[in-house]
Amino acid sequence: MRYLIDTSILVKIATERDLLSGDVQAILDDSENMFFISSESIKEFIHLVQTGRIVLKKHFRSLEVFDLIENYLGFYVKFAAKEHLRTFATLEMIEGHSDLSDRLIIAQALTEKMPLISSDTKFPKYRKQGLDLIFNQ
Repeated sequence: MRYLIDTSILVKIATERDLLSGDVQAILDDSENMFFISSESIKEFIHLVQTGRIVLKKHFRSLEVFDLIENYLGFYVKFAAKEHLRTFATLEMIEGHSDLSDRLIIAQALTEKMPLISSDTKFPKYRKQGLDLIFNQ
């Protein structure tokens, strides 16, 4: 099965935090699954590395983030495309949630019909709009 990993999960994986639920860890451990990461998450992740807000378990500079994601973790990058932006434009605004990056990642998951794995507590509010969310408790 194909899954979209959001920024919060990428940070947990890359910083060796043992904060993944058993269900999420089982999905990640299943070699039959394919994992995608949004180019928007990569942008956020690079910013977190550059500002020192996260420290990676292996020393990767911000220019090496693609190596970390594609070669070390084995994730595929899902670049934002016109169809994702069209879905983004149709998403209803959720009160208290105006993060553009989050909304684009949600739009990608919806467009690609992929479950989104996230720890973001605002994402469950998008289930009413069709988001298939696997929430990391």
